[in-house]
Amino acid sequence: MPERDLFKRYPGNPIITSENLSYRANSVFNAGAAAMEGQTLLLMRVEDRRGMSHFTAARSRDGWSGWSIDDKPTLLPSPLDHPEEIWGIEDPRITYLEELGCWAVTYTAFSRGGPLVSLACTKDFVKFERYGPVLPPEDKDAALFPVRFKGRWAMIHRPVSNWPGAGADIWISFSPDLRHWGDHRVLIAARKGGWWDANKIGLSPPPLPTEEGWLILYHGVRTTASGSIYRLGLALLDLEDPCNVIARADEWVFSPEESYELMGDVDNVVFPCGWVREGNTVRLYYGGADKCLALAVAEVPELLAWLKEHNVN
Repeated sequence: MPERDLFKRYPGNPIITSENLSYRANSVFNAGAAAMEGQTLLLMRVEDRRGMSHFTAARSRDGWSGWSIDDKPTLLPSPLDHPEEIWGIEDPRITYLEELGCWAVTYTAFSRGGPLVSLACTKDFVKFERYGPVLPPEDKDAALFPVRFKGRWAMIHRPVSNWPGAGADIWISFSPDLRHWGDHRVLIAARKGGWWDANKIGLSPPPLPTEEGWLILYHGVRTTASGSIYRLGLALLDLEDPCNVIARADEWVFSPEESYELMGDVDNVVFPCGWVREGNTVRLYYGGADKCLALAVAEVPELLAWLKEHNVN
């Protein structure tokens, strides 16, 4: 099987655009995903016609089509109570915390000081308890693991340094209570030179537990003479110690190819914030060119086998 076919695009792509909303907006993209109550829920980033983003939920019985979309925003920025959300909220990732009986939503809050990581919890995607900012700017691309490690929660995120020559790497941090985070360390470093994931990388959907480890799908940004290209790669973390990177692939596994990925508000972008596993199949929900939502599917055993063949860790 050709390697580029590991993720197979849904022929009905894009699955949701701004035209599917009941109110006017510029774009719909970068949705967190969750399986709940026999449905697939997408918490979509919607950019309004001011340029600010909020979240709107969509639900589907089969996770492919027939999406029922909330007729108004599900979660709006609240700058009066949370000034860090003054310029919108973006790119949610969803993790179910069985211990707490709730869904944790990590997202980017666009503050006056730059983007930062905020956290909210919900049991029904109607009411949300905001924890506020948990990491300072500039930081984004954050998601929680669904379990504790030695009594502590773990979160993957991507801080950016202003230090000359410093890359944008993937980090991991730990917390006893989801509010106070420490023990920060680099987890996966951006490569240097001509690599597809040189200089800037970031987590895509939350870590996916498999029998062989936590499967990580991350984006790498290649800067070219005509702009940036966002592609996706794979890595694998130890189940018991997520700081231990077992494998990391050399090649990208998914790249912009279709028109809805190549042309939009930001060209040449595939950007997933959520995936849902059903048996051995994983459905990947991703933003296409910062304009629409699309869907691709893959088989987890095939992803793990490919990662072993391409491991350069």
